[in-house]
Amino acid sequence: MSEDPRTEDGTRVALIVGATGTIGRSTVRSLDAAGATLALAGRDAERLAELAAGCRRASIHVVDARDIAAVGTLVDDVVATHGRLDAAASLVGSLLLKPAHLTSAEDWTEVLATNLTSAFALVRAAVPAMRGEGGAIVLTSTAAVRIGLANHEAIAAAKGGVEGLVRSAAATYGSRGIRVNAVAPGLVASGLTERLVADPTQAEASRRMHALDRLGTGEDVARAVAWLLDPAQSWVTGQVLGVDGGLGTVRTRPRA
Repeated sequence: MSEDPRTEDGTRVALIVGATGTIGRSTVRSLDAAGATLALAGRDAERLAELAAGCRRASIHVVDARDIAAVGTLVDDVVATHGRLDAAASLVGSLLLKPAHLTSAEDWTEVLATNLTSAFALVRAAVPAMRGEGGAIVLTSTAAVRIGLANHEAIAAAKGGVEGLVRSAAATYGSRGIRVNAVAPGLVASGLTERLVADPTQAEASRRMHALDRLGTGEDVARAVAWLLDPAQSWVTGQVLGVDGGLGTVRTRPRA
């Protein structure tokens, strides 16, 4: 993360919600290496503490990202702890692979809360905390919004809402110097997808859908998140950056 001349000590404060996930951990490592002061948020205090132990400057915050009021309190705590908030990322998500007619009302409510409400809650809370000095917010979408994949109805609908949120919030808060963007990964090998990638047949079929002929890693997506949070990207807002091995835009050729 580039040094921002507006800070007094050369560091920026970045809040990572969903810090202990596969993409979250990689993002934390990237920002820590770049010298950021970090606020790590998630539901598991023990995992947060383990992650923070490897960082130079990090606080931990236990929160349910689906709870709008709790996320507001989280941001207040971060500002109270570090004195400011310059960047925030919501790396919370879930993966439900069911057709619409097999998706229960409970499934639908959970998918929306985990993927869309959590993103909205962070934007709602982070913007006032960034005050008049600007900042950057990064949310998480999915390549499935763009390409249309079978059995992704609920998750694609929720993440489609995230993309709409990105564009609207970028328009609303741009005059305050607050940039709002998102990353849209393809299939990333992670805890969320371990059952899928553990099946050799499914893993091979998924790999072949990506033009670059491999599944993604946490580091692949984290580099994009860190890039979007960097104040050097001061003219990038309202964008959804596909980090997907080509899945969202490129039709692959049949392979022998």
